[in-house]
Amino acid sequence: MSETLTITTPDGDFSAYVARPQADNAPAIVVIQEIFGVNKVMRDICDGLASQGYVAVCPDLFWRIEPGIDITDQSEAEWKKAFELFNAFDVDAGVGDIGATIAAVRKLTGVNGKIGAVGYCLGGLLAFLTATRTDVDASVSYYGVGIEKHVGEAEKLTHPLLMHIAEKDQFVPPEARQVILQALKDHPQIEIHTYADRDHAFAREGGAHYDAADAAKANGRSLTFFQKALA
Repeated sequence: MSETLTITTPDGDFSAYVARPQADNAPAIVVIQEIFGVNKVMRDICDGLASQGYVAVCPDLFWRIEPGIDITDQSEAEWKKAFELFNAFDVDAGVGDIGATIAAVRKLTGVNGKIGAVGYCLGGLLAFLTATRTDVDASVSYYGVGIEKHVGEAEKLTHPLLMHIAEKDQFVPPEARQVILQALKDHPQIEIHTYADRDHAFAREGGAHYDAADAAKANGRSLTFFQKALA
């Protein structure tokens, strides 16, 4: 069952896709988009989480640039548009919008107060920053781009964070990956899994680098993590 939620901020309103589980009272997970907007891939992830018993909410984080972006990774024109959006995106404002989403979701009927976040690609960076800058209860980051610039923020981390890192990520050079692993591997709240031979977005169904086995492994780890952290 899906619906649309409107989130109000001092800068304006934006919408979020909401998928609900069968249960009347459940934990929630904020699903943080890639660079293609709230598209079918993101809605399918929400629907999948709802089938696992979570209220899943995917906010439109590109609303400040252009509301309602819904594109795929299947054409050159769409990739061009996606990178334009990525370059125009204000990360700090985006994390603020995720914070506003978390606050709105905590008040939603049917949400038991526990909230997680999961993000992919650009959303992987935002999930990391959501973990360090908001009151989210648990976060999962899939192949975040640019995390190496923010590792110092992990000092502020007080809730569990799970990170999935692709070892052959075309958008995260080896030296950046080393910075991330060195800085975060001993943090008491952080669990890191690396995936050998995997490129960026290996868990995006239908994507060029999709790997069913490692996607299933990562997604299984994420579900186990949320079951424990949001129980």
